Amino acid sequence: MKIVVGGQMDKQSIAKLIESLAADKVTVEIKSDIEATLAIQMGQADYYVGACSTGAGGALGIATGLLGPAKCVSISTPAKTMTQQEINDEVAKGKVAFGFVNYDAEKVVPMLLNALLNK
Repeated sequence: MKIVVGGQMDKQSIAKLIESLAADKVTVEIKSDIEATLAIQMGQADYYVGACSTGAGGALGIATGLLGPAKCVSISTPAKTMTQQEINDEVAKGKVAFGFVNYDAEKVVPMLLNALLNK
């Protein structure tokens, strides 16, 4: 499984977190938002993750524009963090791009990886 990290904040630390949690099961690359989204479109990556201060705009703006809202979801915003079941449901619906608030990374990335690896 290949995951690309885009978004506007903390790309390095998010990539390191993913690698520390699932290094033997995933490949991680850091890219600009447009490069990461194009990698998804062209089948060069399986999933996109990105963080910003709202979990939507800077994290998913380009992905939503190019992939469409049916493929993208904010799993964390300043007002709400999805539960494991909600994230599982979004993965099951075919979401491939996931945005979240940068300070929620330690909480939501493990749940997201759990959902992706158990899909």
